Amino acid sequence: MTSTRHNVGSGSPLEPEIGFSRAVRVGPYVAVAGTAPIGDDGATVGPGDVHAQTVRCLEIAERALEAAGASLEDVVRTRVMLTDVTTWREAARAHGERFASVRPVTTFVEVSRFIDPAWLVEVEVDAVLP
Repeated sequence: MTSTRHNVGSGSPLEPEIGFSRAVRVGPYVAVAGTAPIGDDGATVGPGDVHAQTVRCLEIAERALEAAGASLEDVVRTRVMLTDVTTWREAARAHGERFASVRPVTTFVEVSRFIDPAWLVEVEVDAVLP
């Protein structure tokens, strides 16, 4: 049996430049790329606010999951990358607001920076459909 690949784009001009998709579904597996806190207008959402930025990252990831035929309930792993890991509780609060009943495995890591220095957080999401 051959699995069909479904690439999901978000309209970011970086996708074709870098050669990536916002999400990819192969069979029951969905992976959502590192998602930054970018508003629909292209500007950073919530400058200086880890909670607001994490909320935005999760909104974008949720839209990508839905476009791939998945939902938050299908999420099995999240990765939360922060430029300052001491702010993890603010990111965790946003994560808990979305995933309290799902409770995927989750990792918080500190990174030195992102493409845009205004980004304080990025989130990756993996899901498996039943």
